[in-house]
Amino acid sequence: MACAPEDPVLERYFKGHKAAITSLDFSPNGKHLAFDTAHHPLGILPEPLDTTISSLSPTSFMGPTFGLSSLKATASWDTFLMLWNFKPQARAFRYVGHKDVVTSVQFSPLGNLLASASRDRTVRLWIPDKRGKSSEFKAHTAPVRSVDFSADGQYLATASEDKSIKVWNMYRQRFLYSLCRHTHWARCAKFSPDGRLIVSCSEDKTIKIWDTTSKQCVSNFSDSVGFANFVDFSPNGTCIASAGSDHTVKIWDIRLNKLLQHYQVHSGGVNCVSFHPSGNYLITASSDGTLKILDLLEGRLIYTLQGHSGPVFTVSFSKGGELFSSGGADMQILLWRTNFDELNSKDVLKRNLKRLHFDSPPHLLDIYPRTPHCHEGKIETVEINPKLEVTDLRTSTPPVVDILSFGSTTTTDTVVRTLPDKDEELCKYFLNPSLMSSEYPRTTLKKKSEDMNDLPSESQRSIPLAVTEALEHIMEQLNVLTQTVSILEQRLTLTEDKLKDCLENQQRLCNAMQHKM
Repeated sequence: MACAPEDPVLERYFKGHKAAITSLDFSPNGKHLAFDTAHHPLGILPEPLDTTISSLSPTSFMGPTFGLSSLKATASWDTFLMLWNFKPQARAFRYVGHKDVVTSVQFSPLGNLLASASRDRTVRLWIPDKRGKSSEFKAHTAPVRSVDFSADGQYLATASEDKSIKVWNMYRQRFLYSLCRHTHWARCAKFSPDGRLIVSCSEDKTIKIWDTTSKQCVSNFSDSVGFANFVDFSPNGTCIASAGSDHTVKIWDIRLNKLLQHYQVHSGGVNCVSFHPSGNYLITASSDGTLKILDLLEGRLIYTLQGHSGPVFTVSFSKGGELFSSGGADMQILLWRTNFDELNSKDVLKRNLKRLHFDSPPHLLDIYPRTPHCHEGKIETVEINPKLEVTDLRTSTPPVVDILSFGSTTTTDTVVRTLPDKDEELCKYFLNPSLMSSEYPRTTLKKKSEDMNDLPSESQRSIPLAVTEALEHIMEQLNVLTQTVSILEQRLTLTEDKLKDCLENQQRLCNAMQHKM
């Protein structure tokens, strides 16, 4: 079928990862892309439990960052995080620091930080510049599956296979609290646009809504068939979309606690969804190798996009919605131009209806957002396969520059630094590196042996080696204490829940006895 002007168009391929693409994100201006890849070497032993945060030094913000006018980041099974520039002939930068699969990546709202999660049980904050400095967060006791910044950039939410959601303060680089009601691996956690809520999904087949003020679960959606691989808020914060392992995509209204739309358009598990900034469209990525674009206003599938050879694990619209990108098992990142968002959604639907043949008229309940209606049966959609229609497609295989993280460690980082007199000053510098002045002294880091070439010589150390070793020992003891406190916190939460149930049962018994009397 010939492409119409409003059809999405594949613009470029990006190649550079050596394993499946797990996650990607555009920089806030929509012209750069970040994504994760991870290589899991055989024979690597699990890292000892750690609950430290190795902080970025003030001088980390002094280096020039890449121009954020054309970047995106990606994550992969090859353990690397890569930063791509959309300019022709531009180099790609590969960040080395994680020791296992990188599962998630996201730019901060200002674009001056990049967060990544990994199966090595750590979360890293990177400065997207040529120095590659990073801050390592350790508190999860199992692989971390997702990272998400709040809209104001002050907080970071992480979801892990330890069944918990953890929230971190970005000003202080400090762990704040855990949300621990899931009974199986937590797959994803996202802030609402206003930051008041967090939505999370788990392999326990539930989607939970959390209040960030009370730290309580305020709503719960459950499914008897499959679990959600991914979940996210709509741009206006009134709905959530879930990507199901049972091949479904569901739209829930969190105000009414009601299922609004239920799509069964994929033949494989759905791995990721992304809302268009307008909130009118949703794009989905599936293990069936396709991308689907849904018109949420009309409740219809309007496009099926092919181009990947194998499962598609991640997809994301740019911040302005004019572009979207996808990645999967074929180790390729595809960059698409949206086009259809330039027309009114009804115009797109009308044009597509003229190009298709329906066996029956549209169902009345397809109109958003009346009542739940399963989109089953024969699916009619405009299919786009760029490999069949585009012969002169630009493929980007840029030269790759490896950047070793100065903050990478094996067990514990010992960080010695001189802080500003006022902690609030450091907070501002952390969120806006352009405010950092050169008056703050450089950080002295003690690193693993493979990074020894980057270390200062013994004569250049600002503190004696014996003191450094003593500090390392203290840090290890603090890590054990922190882990113990975390376990006690979880047990206390369970005890409080049981006590609350007992009190409620006792109250019900008292009420029943009073009625009898």
